[in-house]
Amino acid sequence: MKILCIADQIDPLVYTTSIRTRYHDVDMVLAAGDLPLDYLDFVVSSLNCPLLFVYGNHHLEKYETYRKGIYPADDFYSGAGGLTHVGSLVRREKGIIIAGLGGSMQYNRGPNQYTEWQMRMEIWKLFPRLLFNRIFRGRWVDILLTHAAPWGIHDKKDICHRGFKCFLWFMRVFKPRYLIHGHIHLYDLSELRTTLYGATLVINAYSQYLLNTEFLWNR
Repeated sequence: MKILCIADQIDPLVYTTSIRTRYHDVDMVLAAGDLPLDYLDFVVSSLNCPLLFVYGNHHLEKYETYRKGIYPADDFYSGAGGLTHVGSLVRREKGIIIAGLGGSMQYNRGPNQYTEWQMRMEIWKLFPRLLFNRIFRGRWVDILLTHAAPWGIHDKKDICHRGFKCFLWFMRVFKPRYLIHGHIHLYDLSELRTTLYGATLVINAYSQYLLNTEFLWNR
């Protein structure tokens, strides 16, 4: 399976008329925040595959609509595969269990910003569905899609770009195969963007990252 991960920057390799040629074999797109909805709509319409996204701390147009679970037809099915918001939700797509936790560390009390305690509460909202998966599918979750990074992994020292400690706890307890995040800009694309934490590969999806993986569980 090939998953195109995008975040934070409109990538010229993605936002082009040749997108179908370059990414023709992509099965799914995961957007880790701070991208305008019209860009996401272009990607999903061009590639004709599911696109799941979380909001970051910028580009919050229609954030309240999606956060409350109100999906107007012209937004939710705006592309051929549809845009699916997974902020504070767990969803099964193409046999893969994906949990979403959008937003950043609180730094100016703006929308979609959380204290450490508030993000812990967002995680607990996911628990009933995670437990269902553990009982009936044999695993908690496959991918955690976030905007912010985990604390101490790819994050920065300033409060806005500081990671969440509770994401470390999430990885230790629920053991997703991948945690895909954005928010941390890479000004040199040779910078470190993948780190293994326990059983989880943490990936910085800044701009774009193509994940080639084989999922061994039943779909």
